[in-house]
Amino acid sequence: MERSRPIRVVVAKPGLDGHDRGAKVIVQALRDAGMEVIYTGLHQTPQQIARVALQEDADVVGLSILSGAHEALCQAVIGELRGQGLEEVVVIAGGTIHAKDVPKLKAMGVKEVFGAGSKFEDVARAIEAHVHGAAATDRPVADAG
Repeated sequence: MERSRPIRVVVAKPGLDGHDRGAKVIVQALRDAGMEVIYTGLHQTPQQIARVALQEDADVVGLSILSGAHEALCQAVIGELRGQGLEEVVVIAGGTIHAKDVPKLKAMGVKEVFGAGSKFEDVARAIEAHVHGAAATDRPVADAG
């Protein structure tokens, strides 16, 4: 089935992390790849992120996390999305996330994890694969640490 609209991605900076250069760069890269991207800005709560995902009819929520609190923040956002009935929304995470934490994130429902040094093309390809129902190709996780 062909989609009648571009993939809609909400990019969010949950928690107290105040560095958003990477998030802004990925926003532009995803727009360049033909996606509609909504950037929520800094210091978003899981509730705010889920509300924006619902309001914007998002296909994907991308969490940019540099604070080291990725496990708690991802779990909270996924819980809020489920609470809003948004089980089908694909959640991806990026930032300072060690490879050893990836299995825990995936077990809680994060579909893809992109560490520092990940290629924009890989992020866009993975989003497209998950939204269109195919698993993303195997690729190594770039480890920031």
